[in-house]
Parts: sequence; C-alpha cells; structure tokens
Amino acid sequence: MNFEELHEIAKIENEKRAQFEYSINVCVAAGCMSCGSLELLTSFKKEIERRGIENWCKAKGVGCLGLCSAGPLVSVQRYDQKSEVIYKSVTLDNVHEIVDALTGEPVGRLACSKEMSFFKNQQKIVLENFGNIDPEKIEEYIAVGGYEPLYTVLREMSPANVIEQIVKSGLRGRGGGGYPTGLKWTTVMKASGNQKYIICNADEGDPGAFMDRSVLESDPHRVLEGMAIAGYAVGADKGFIYVRAEYPLAIRRLKKAITQAEQLGVLGRGIFNTPFNFDIKLRLGAGAFVCGEETALISSIEGSRGNPRPRPPYPAEYGLWGSPTLINNVETFANIPAIIRNGSAWFASIGTEKSKGTKVFALAGRINNTGLIEVPMGTTLREIVFNIGGGIPEGSKFKAVQTGGPSGGCITSDYLDTPADYESLTKLGSIMGSGGMIVMDDTSCMVDVAKFFVEFCMTESCGKCVPCRDGSAQMYHLLSKITSGEGNINDIHMLEKLSDLINNTSLCGLGMTMPNPVVSTMHFFKDEYLAHVHDKICPAGVCNMKRGGRK
Repeated sequence: MNFEELHEIAKIENEKRAQFEYSINVCVAAGCMSCGSLELLTSFKKEIERRGIENWCKAKGVGCLGLCSAGPLVSVQRYDQKSEVIYKSVTLDNVHEIVDALTGEPVGRLACSKEMSFFKNQQKIVLENFGNIDPEKIEEYIAVGGYEPLYTVLREMSPANVIEQIVKSGLRGRGGGGYPTGLKWTTVMKASGNQKYIICNADEGDPGAFMDRSVLESDPHRVLEGMAIAGYAVGADKGFIYVRAEYPLAIRRLKKAITQAEQLGVLGRGIFNTPFNFDIKLRLGAGAFVCGEETALISSIEGSRGNPRPRPPYPAEYGLWGSPTLINNVETFANIPAIIRNGSAWFASIGTEKSKGTKVFALAGRINNTGLIEVPMGTTLREIVFNIGGGIPEGSKFKAVQTGGPSGGCITSDYLDTPADYESLTKLGSIMGSGGMIVMDDTSCMVDVAKFFVEFCMTESCGKCVPCRDGSAQMYHLLSKITSGEGNINDIHMLEKLSDLINNTSLCGLGMTMPNPVVSTMHFFKDEYLAHVHDKICPAGVCNMKRGGRK
C-alpha cells in the first residue's frame, strides 16, 4: 500500500457516493439495534429496490447518531445540497412515508431539527464520522481521510516530531486521570527495552457509561490508526485492545476492522512501504471493573488474575511482560489522527488553558436527551444538562449530576455554572472520569445513591488490599443502617473517618476514589443524612425507613 493506492481508494469511494442524490443512513450502533434498527435498514433497502430508485438513493448502516433516547434514528442526507434530516423513533410503519418524503417536505412529526440544542451546541472531533460512514467498510473511512495521518507520520515525520505534536496539543488522557498524553508517550519512547507494547484500554465499566463502546462500534478504524501512530512514536510494533466481552458488537466490528486493515496493508509488516511493522490483537475481559486499572489490566492480558500491583515501577517502564508499555484509552487514541491531520495548534485552541480539546460524555439518568455528546472542554454543566441535555423530564427539579462514575462525586445546582474540565471538577470533590454523566432529580435519595456506588465498588474490589476490601464493606454496612432507619450520628462520623482512611491507604485507584460519592453527598446533602439518622425519614421517599418516608 502506498499513498497513491490510498488516494485511489478514497477517490473511487467518493465517486460511488457522488452517484447518489440521497443516502438513508440507519444507526446500527448497539442502542438503536436493540430497538430494531437492523430490520429498519433491511426494510429501507427493500423499499428502495421495490420503487426502482437504486440509481439515485441508497440505504446503509452507520454509527451512533447521538440522541439515544429517541432511537431508532435515521438520517436522510441529500448530497448535492449538503442537507440532512434526522428522524427519531422510526418504526417499520414509517419506512414508506420517509421514502415518499425524499423529494418533498420531511415527515414533520418524526423529524429532529438540526437547530435543536442537542445537535447545534456540540463540537465533534472524536465523533466526527458518526452517522456518516459505515463502520464495517474501511473504504468509507479512507474516503473521509482515514489512514492519511498514519501515512504522514511514517513518510514525513520522525518519532520525536510526532511526540512533539502530541505534547504541544495539550491532549490529556481521557480515561479519567487526565495525565498529559505527550509526557506519557515521551517516557515510553525513552524507556530502554527491545520490545515495547501499546495497549488500548477499552474496559469501560462505569455504570451509565457508553462512550468507548460507541466509538468502537461506530468508527473502529480511527482507534486502530491512533494506536499505530502511537506505536511508531514510541517504538512499539505490537498492540493490544483490552475490551470487555459484554461488548459483542464492538468486538465483532473491531475484528473485522483489523482484518480489513491487514488486508490493505495499513496494519502488519512494512506499512506504507516503510520499515515500520505494527500488529494489533484483541484481548477480552470478563467484566471486572478493577481491570480498568492499568496494572490489573496488564495482569489480565498476561493470563493472570486481574489484580493491581504497587507503583512504581509504572507500566511506561515496566509493563506488559516486563516491557515498556503505553496504555491509553479509546477516546485518547481516537483524538490522535485529528491532531496529526489538523495540527497541534488547532487542537490546543479548543477547550481551556489546562484542559485542551473536546470531551465525549454519555448523558444518562433523569434527563430528556439521553445520549452521546461531544463538547469543548470547559463547557458548563448547566449548558450540558439544560441545553444539550434538554433538562429534567416530567416537571421534576434538578438535584445533582454525578461525573466520574463510582469514583466521582455528586454536584448540586449551586455549581451548575462550573466548567466541565479536569481542575474545576476536582475542586468540587468529583472527577472528569472517562465521561459518564448521570443526572438526578428530586426523586433521588442521595444517601441511597452513595450506597449504590459503594456497593458497586465493594462488589468489584479485587480483595487484594485490606482498606478497599474491608473498608468498602464497612461503609456499605453503615450506609445500609442509615437508609433502613437504624443509623445514628456516630455512623456519619465513622463514614467520614473511613473515607479518609480508605482514600489514603488503598493500593489502587478503585479504592482511593471509592469514598468520593460518600464524601461529596455528605458535603452537599448533609441535611439528608441527618434526616435519616435524627428524624428517621427519607426526604425523597426512597428508603424503607422505620418511620416516615415510603419504599
């Protein structure tokens, strides 16, 4: 494969597209597929064939269109006018009228306005190909510039030049820690060792999070390309994607993407007729939340139980099978091709002073527009919840938003104008995390919410260290007492002491951050804890108390 051949593939694919006036794009990501979108796609293809309009209209499957709460979603694109209509909650009964409307007015009751804040107020980098390309066809990825950045780095840039671009971009790891990506790459590049590895952490375990899954399902080649660029930069020729087995669609599309990339020669040996070799293999996780921690993940890939180990040494120097290993998550790698294509200055111009670029969030919970979004770093929580997210349904009142999953914290309405960036969320006792964002209304009991996340972490603890293993069980016991009406003020004091102890003595990030939901809810909703222990009532009416409240 050379650049001329790559360009020819893109040219042929774009010429094929230009033959059609209309394209009916049906979302075939997991959310819409669960609502029957594959049957919809088949029905659209049959209807196009029945009408004999195959010469100017086609139907194809595409990646996630974002507004998951309104699925199945169908996008009708008119290429010559560069216009698009997105239809929501489409059923088989709607197929005929949507095709009828191609040359007339859109079906109003089904159409989403492109001006609605959910679509209008986003800025897409990682998600730029979602809804436009078929994730199972490498030719469509190449047609929108795919693998050109890999060609650029292999033929025109040195490894040091590549890392310099990543450093200048200000990209930070999107897996939760926010560690500077360029600095991590530099460490691995400088580490001594004949063998180095790249690992993509796709073990997305936070409740309510589906960012990485959607990227792998909707644009898998983007992640493969980002990993290959990283391999060239740090001197690695082997990569692994560690993905949980609960993502069968993502796994199937990754396998297909890897095979296609190998067949075209953009993965494997002598990529673009250079000395650079790079292979990618999949490793399936069994769903252990702790394997999202990098040393536990490495242990799992090696075939051992997924237990964390003390650091240092860090994986950048002593990782997979004792070799220097670069670990980034899905979203981090998905940013790399765009940075190479558009330049570090372009990426650094987006976001805030210390948090550059965009962030993908999974909006879930009590919010009207549940789905996948991408916004510039620093976008306020108010903008995300009430404009893009459409606010709280059924006339309820906003109560809190949790960021960072089980390791994060709950943020109240007083802080809705806080920018969603690493530093601002940390100041409030929460974290950015991988991008899960769960919205709660006034029907939520914050003590019960804290108990839910502590129970999750207790169940997912590997049990290796005492503070996490026994501390989480003790915290869950205390919260259970409080929510059942058997707690007292000393239990609250004990929760505070345990939170500090577990945070400062646990072996890995799971234990260190496990108390965060408890700490943040006790800080912002202390009155609810006191109502449970003093008045024996649950203000939200959620907990089964001895007196007051309702189950």
